[in-house]
Parts: sequence; structure tokens; C-alpha cells
Amino acid sequence: MDGSERNQTMETIMSRHSVREFTGEKVGRDTLETLLRAAMAAPSAVNVQPWSFLAITDGAILAKLESRLPYAKMLGKAGSAIVVCGLPGKDETFAKQYWQVDCAAAAENILLAAHALGLGAVWTAVHPDPERIRSVRETCGIPESVVPLAVIPVGVPAKPDYAPRGKYRSENVHWDRW
Repeated sequence: MDGSERNQTMETIMSRHSVREFTGEKVGRDTLETLLRAAMAAPSAVNVQPWSFLAITDGAILAKLESRLPYAKMLGKAGSAIVVCGLPGKDETFAKQYWQVDCAAAAENILLAAHALGLGAVWTAVHPDPERIRSVRETCGIPESVVPLAVIPVGVPAKPDYAPRGKYRSENVHWDRW
């Protein structure tokens, strides 16, 4: 990886932001598959990969989720969404213990990949709220053994020239010892 690629990676990380306003333009299946490949490139404890993903492009399903999830009121205009799901029963030890952090890493990869492709995305939490989990399971036909962690609306940003906020805070950093 040369310097320009490293700089591009850092630029993607530092300029990523949550997009909550979309044009309504559809996102193609190939693009969604690229985002899913990025998700599955995330690290996981002992490489168990306790995740599964549901890509949604059906407008009726997006609208139903939008009506049932309090922080996902942008789903109807997003054009697509990815539900990041955990498989805590995938094994007896690591999936049960680490599925949430493993799925969070996969979700972050989706957010970064969407931004790198010029799309917008935002993490909308489902887990650990029992009502949200039930709503997503019912709407999407997700089995009880699978836990929806987050719904990520993905689409073309309505405001493509957004300037991200700087989030670095030196008071949150400790060197060598607390």
C-alpha cells in the first residue's frame, strides 16, 4: 500500500459521517453486495464470524421498518438498508461472548465502505431494545435464534457536500497510564 492509498483510507475514516437525508434513489444490488463483502472483511473473535446480513430494497419493507423504529425515520428515502444480525448460538464460546462487538466491527465496515463509494449511511440501533428487536424480527421474518443489532439505511445523500464534525478530544486520551 503506497502513501496515497494510506492517505485515501485515512481520508475516508476521518470524513465519514452519519447521513440521515437521502434522495430516494435506489442502490443497486452489486453495490449492496460490495458493502456486504466489506462487512464480512471485519475481524471477529477467533474468526467465528457470528453474523448474518439482510439486504433490503423493497420499499414496502423499508416503509414498515421506518414506521416501527423511532430512530430510522429516513428509511423510506434511503432506497435500501442492511440489517446487521448476530448469531450468538454459532458456537458455544466465542459467538455467545463476542457477537455484539464482532457485528459492530462489521457494521462500521459497512458505514466506511458506503462513504468510500459516495453513498450515505447511518447506524440505527436495534439491540438491546426488546421492542425494536421484536419489530425488526416480525417485519423481516428473522428467526428467534438471530439477533438484529442494527438497521443501516444506505442511499444517495441529499446533501453530498456535508462537512463532518471533528470528534477528536484530547481529554479522552491517556498515555501509558490512566
